[in-house]
Amino acid sequence: MAEVDYTAVWEKCLEIIKDNINTQSYQTWFEPIRPIRLEKNVLTIQVPSQFFYEWLEEHYVSLLRKTIRQTLGAEGRLEYSVIVENNFEEGKSYAVSFPTSSVEVNPKNPPVSMPVNISRAIPNPFVIPGLKKVSIDPQLNPAYTFENFVEGESNRMARSAAYAAAMKPGQTAFNPILIHSNSGLGKTHLVQAIGNQVKMNFPNKIVLYVNAEKFISQYVEAVKDKNITDFLNFYRLIDVLIVDDIHFLSDKEKTQDAFFHIFNELHQANKQIVLTSDIPPKDLKGFEERLISRFKWGLSAEILPPEYDTRMAILHVKMRKEGIELPQEVIEYIAHNITSNVRELEGALVSLLAQSTLNRKEIDLALARQMMKNFVRSVSKEVSIESIQKLVCDYLKIPIDQVKAKTRKREIVQARQIAMFFSKEMTKSSLKSIGMHFGGRDHSTVIHAVQTVNDLMVTDKEFKGHIEELKKRISMSTS
Repeated sequence: MAEVDYTAVWEKCLEIIKDNINTQSYQTWFEPIRPIRLEKNVLTIQVPSQFFYEWLEEHYVSLLRKTIRQTLGAEGRLEYSVIVENNFEEGKSYAVSFPTSSVEVNPKNPPVSMPVNISRAIPNPFVIPGLKKVSIDPQLNPAYTFENFVEGESNRMARSAAYAAAMKPGQTAFNPILIHSNSGLGKTHLVQAIGNQVKMNFPNKIVLYVNAEKFISQYVEAVKDKNITDFLNFYRLIDVLIVDDIHFLSDKEKTQDAFFHIFNELHQANKQIVLTSDIPPKDLKGFEERLISRFKWGLSAEILPPEYDTRMAILHVKMRKEGIELPQEVIEYIAHNITSNVRELEGALVSLLAQSTLNRKEIDLALARQMMKNFVRSVSKEVSIESIQKLVCDYLKIPIDQVKAKTRKREIVQARQIAMFFSKEMTKSSLKSIGMHFGGRDHSTVIHAVQTVNDLMVTDKEFKGHIEELKKRISMSTS
């Protein structure tokens, strides 16, 4: 069929999907999908990664099945193509691949590593004739890019605004842009990504990243050396100024006054100002009201603690960067137990690698549990797939090895389906991981098992009673 056919079919599918899920889920999991082919009622869609594919199959398979049948009829089917390093092959699954990029430096205009503090010993380079085009070291970490910043529901607004500001610095309504969050959630990464993107797109623009504490010490040094004019002139000529932890300016009246004048001149010249803070502007204490009002001129965006799927994606990115592979159940365990801080999440992975190397132990779930006891203050006792299998089999008086075997006896199949149902409902394990615990079965078997148990609970009161009793026993085992 012509290209318009499969595009139109997918557009109809998206209209149905959009009506059945919330906006954030739609933007995260369906907007990145691209239709690529429609042949004999089989629609092929392109998804960004293996992780992305598995998440769709685990959480939206019923919705996708219903949508495809409604759009293409009862014979309609859906196939996936998974991107591998910007290419794809049909009908295959691959490991997750996250593209990376680095900021390139123009060899004709190499950066000069220059102390940002201005003193009589180091005169301001911008007031010396003939040196105006000297490239100043922006003080950026080249590893902090948009490509390796994992986007999720918790940070989408902040990331979108930051990217818009980076693509058109000083030309959007997001000026200033102030990113606020608790510590360890990626503020610094995101604002430095703005700087790196600007340097990539606009090599001639002068970008500077500075922590507020550094800015304060520079100001104090300039006052002591009577170099305030040079200090102000230096900052006035920055095209993109990124000030991290602006809350440190609290109760620093003279420094605030200097920053106020710098802010005004940069803003009036349509230069981009980027700020971060631990708290939103309205909650900043010890600041002049005129400065607070200017922080509110642009956009204030919050980064929240990452949700489970974002934590999983962060771990996958970290693993790829380190060139390692871990069992899926280990990744899920870490993501399930560390919920509030990206820095701790990455730190847990590093600690696990260190323990494995130093103790010469293979990384498995047991080692992850041992490490986690020391890494976080308290890890709630959680139910495992193995304990669910044992409790279900004990209750139904069936040998536990039978639910992992290939037997098709009715009572064994039902026990297996019930154990799969509770594994899906009461653990954070993926469908693929659950299937592996039941003799290496695939995710579609788990989906069928969950649906079968749900259907039986609706039609069979006695069966529903058994399920409720089993749920109590499993819950009690974790208390």
